[in-house]
Amino acid sequence: MKLILKLIAGILIGILLGFYAPDAIIRVLLTIKLLGGQLIGFTIPLIILCYITSGIASLPKNSGSLLSKTVALSYGSTIIAGSLAFIVASFVISGIPEPTATNTDSAHALTSFITLEIPPLFGVMTALATAFLFGMGISITDSQNLRKIADESRSVIDLLLSKVIIPFLPLYISGVFAEMAAQGTVFTTLKTFGMVLALAIVMHWVWITIQYVITGLAVGRQPFSLIKNMLPAYFTAVGTMSSAATIPVTLRQTKVNGVDDSIANFTIPLCATIHLSGSTITLVTCSTAVMALSQHIAIPSLWEMLPFIMMLGVTMIAAPGAPGGAVMAALGLMSTMLGFGEAELALMIALYMAQDSFGTACNITGDGAISLWVNRFAKQGNTQAAAVQEEA
Repeated sequence: MKLILKLIAGILIGILLGFYAPDAIIRVLLTIKLLGGQLIGFTIPLIILCYITSGIASLPKNSGSLLSKTVALSYGSTIIAGSLAFIVASFVISGIPEPTATNTDSAHALTSFITLEIPPLFGVMTALATAFLFGMGISITDSQNLRKIADESRSVIDLLLSKVIIPFLPLYISGVFAEMAAQGTVFTTLKTFGMVLALAIVMHWVWITIQYVITGLAVGRQPFSLIKNMLPAYFTAVGTMSSAATIPVTLRQTKVNGVDDSIANFTIPLCATIHLSGSTITLVTCSTAVMALSQHIAIPSLWEMLPFIMMLGVTMIAAPGAPGGAVMAALGLMSTMLGFGEAELALMIALYMAQDSFGTACNITGDGAISLWVNRFAKQGNTQAAAVQEEA
């Protein structure tokens, strides 16, 4: 929550400086924005490589069909949630007028004090393919040395995110909004911000309701009673902004909903890293809004957007526990698949971070629904096994 307040302060300070500060101060902020953008661009492929490799390699391998069912349900939930979010967002947001610069002469004159490029070591898709290759290889061969390298590499990137990039974001965002204020496009952007944040939270609750209505009908339970039992986990996640930190509460409330201890103990920690429907709703909604604000990116059709949503569900596997980890892991896809430039990526960071806690809360509340389904499959499997044993 402190980070959110710092981001809001960064936005307000950036706007005020963009309107009233001397050009030299604005150029200082633009220099900070340039350095931050280059650092983020350099780090994106490393985030994808290290986190996805470690995430795939760490998936449990001795749980048989229950593992495949949990992964399939989690991924399916993420893809459906993202698709529905895009349909709603593209309909609601498509009418937003593109921001038009009203101070182009001043904006043209304002540039960074320095020009610096930090090219990434490799491209985003190369990082993704390499992560899959090594993640699956480590999982199959059970190589402890490679697993240790993957986990320690993830720790290094996690340290970079938590100690450097995330604390630096308020200054970076301040530079972005100072530039928009100097160009005269900031008020259209802020109006869109409010609409997008409200829309994302509404869609979170619509998706939670859909999940539990379908689940309740399948398991013969009252859906809203199931949701009520999960509310302590939801509000804990709003405060912690972390699925991992909320696991104890999520685990307890899932068991209150009648999930067997062994199933809950398996599914909840796993879903905390692979079930990201709420974060996907937020990312898809925010990216649609950023495309609407952009003067050079058109909002695609659902079929054109679907590959991005499907890759998003994979890229965010085991996203770092630091606030904003999901959006940092997804920036590479936005740049390569949606054509986002530095300005669009900066807006995505600001939009996502403003309501990261609500997306996380939607994620973990949905984990309870996934657990109920896996519990149902496990009971069916036990019943069938008992029937076969009796026949024998």
